[in-house]
Amino acid sequence: MVTHSNNQNMYLEQGVGNGPGPEFHKNLDDDGRPRRTGTVVTASAHIITAVIGSGVLSLAWAIAQLGWAVGPAVLLAFSFITYMTSTMLADCYRSPDPLHGKRNYTYMEVVRANLGGMKVQLCGLAQYVNLVGVSIGYTITASISMMAVKRSNCFHKYGRHVKCNTSNYPFMAMFGCIQILLSQISNFHELSWLSIVAAVMSFAYSSIGLGLSLARVLGGDHGRSTLIGVTVGVDVSATEKIWRCFQAIGDIAFAYAYSNVLIEIQDTLKSSPPENKVMKKASLVGVSTTSLFYILCGCLGYAAFGNSAPGNFLTGFGFYEPFWLVDFANVCIAIHLVGAYQVFTQPVFGFVETRAKNRWPENKFITREHPIEIPFCNGIYYFNWFRLVWRTIYVIITTLSAMIFPFFNDFLGLLGALSFWPLTVFFPIEMHISQAKVPRLSPKWIALKTLSYACLVVSLVAAAGSIQGLIVAVEKYKPFKAPQG
Repeated sequence: MVTHSNNQNMYLEQGVGNGPGPEFHKNLDDDGRPRRTGTVVTASAHIITAVIGSGVLSLAWAIAQLGWAVGPAVLLAFSFITYMTSTMLADCYRSPDPLHGKRNYTYMEVVRANLGGMKVQLCGLAQYVNLVGVSIGYTITASISMMAVKRSNCFHKYGRHVKCNTSNYPFMAMFGCIQILLSQISNFHELSWLSIVAAVMSFAYSSIGLGLSLARVLGGDHGRSTLIGVTVGVDVSATEKIWRCFQAIGDIAFAYAYSNVLIEIQDTLKSSPPENKVMKKASLVGVSTTSLFYILCGCLGYAAFGNSAPGNFLTGFGFYEPFWLVDFANVCIAIHLVGAYQVFTQPVFGFVETRAKNRWPENKFITREHPIEIPFCNGIYYFNWFRLVWRTIYVIITTLSAMIFPFFNDFLGLLGALSFWPLTVFFPIEMHISQAKVPRLSPKWIALKTLSYACLVVSLVAAAGSIQGLIVAVEKYKPFKAPQG
């Protein structure tokens, strides 16, 4: 039995004789790490899990603020921007050559290899603050979906006039317990099955939302919709219209963002065919699928509810019946967020554990992996005490944060606004200019810089809208009162 270790993990392989045999080397990639097995399918599942969140059900609200003329156009524009910058980022996984260069395992390493300087620290700050924020936000959102199931059954039993108030604290605790268990999955490479399940769940609840919206439209029970969205003087004031448009543009822009986990997803792919080509195909599949569902859910939802579209027509009770179908959709949302939480937290886990192993390489508590045979699976799980303790503490802290700050989703919008431009647009474009040696002031250079600055304006506008929404949420929040769904 031969033990091999690196910064990511330690594992055991069967050797031959006294040293590593052919079987040992056959199971390693060109960087000495366990052979990667990811494909277009698994990478696409990771992307869909990361991108299609329960926010897809709030796009009807976003379209309602912008109207038929602008809403769908903004959705398509940001899908194109996201795909374009994701292809640029995919080429940076290896450097300096995208096909045979040295691997970069994280977004920070990619920025360090291509840009260097203070940009590395800025990238790390934007990425990891956003990832921690997302894990807190997903805890809140999943608990709201689980709470919606309980309220739905209450409405069905006692009538819609009953308040059916309930606390989401027990559901946050339940979600946290599940995440403590799943967080012991050692790395991103072993998450494929969970991402596939989560992707299926996202298709399920999106399809249910689509079906219910279509049924409402065909039944003639639909709201008033217009080319310009909510009408000043009828639905909202002029000031509210501006703030809501800012928030809607921000919601749509950030709904597509997955750059903060793209490199980690790409690092799961087999080396042949080249990772960048496979990742571009996966990005095309993921973004195209996402765009289709976003446009359908946004437009059909707006057609069904008109300018009075709720923030989320499943958890916000745009639909009450059939209650069992609404319940099933909300269960699918919760299961999807279980997987999405892991997709967004694995980079955080990997970052801390790699730093700890590099800092204390002789500490057995941090570095030693204990093989445990799994009955009936012919497999071995490698247990690590540091992984157990640190990941459990992380999940507990994010769960408690979600309980303490029930308005954190509004704050998450602000975090997303501040991280969208650097992670999704600025760094990919700057690294592409550097890698492809795009001449300064050439037409391509000017076009890319213009796109970057335009997206910076979008981020600032969305940040302003998020701050306004956060102020309103804080004013409405009543201490000691259970947060309502």
